[in-house]
Amino acid sequence: MRLTALQLPARWNQAAAQLAYVEALLEGGPKTDLVLLPEASVTGYVSPESDFELTPFAEDLNGPTRAAYAHFAKRFDCLFVGPLIEREGTKCFNALIALQPDGALLFRYRKKHPWYPETWATAGDAWCPTMTWRGVRVTAAICFDIHFLLQEPRVDADLVLFSSAWVDDDERDARTPLLEQLARKNQLSVLNANWG
Repeated sequence: MRLTALQLPARWNQAAAQLAYVEALLEGGPKTDLVLLPEASVTGYVSPESDFELTPFAEDLNGPTRAAYAHFAKRFDCLFVGPLIEREGTKCFNALIALQPDGALLFRYRKKHPWYPETWATAGDAWCPTMTWRGVRVTAAICFDIHFLLQEPRVDADLVLFSSAWVDDDERDARTPLLEQLARKNQLSVLNANWG
């Protein structure tokens, strides 16, 4: 399987520019079976004023973000997995959605363990879905979830899609040893798209 993880520039409230950038990257890149975007990379994760409040960007599952991802999935004949700040009633979720080339939703995963500043986000009620895409068992996790995923006795998948907005305070990358541990313990591969 050919995999593509995109890292996007840190932009706040510039969804149209981010989506145009994604399309340009995919146009210029090799054919792929699966594309993964970083956590909250379309809306931005934190404002220039250090505001983590993402509820102004929240939309219904069937809103414009899903339509954009469905367009990419069809145009590039891939599974397109991207972030969605999802609103359902009075609740908002930090979510990932996966769209197939025919526009069908393969999965939606709502972050089970929001990070401490994500006071706006409701914790998801389901843990890491496992689906099959082109013969590969795929599951997903979002950023802070990694600490809890490592506590699982077994992750039953071939590939973990790890979407993150991880920035370390120093030059060391704390993600790498955690992702390596997850891969070795479960004999699986990890695709990480990180935003920063």
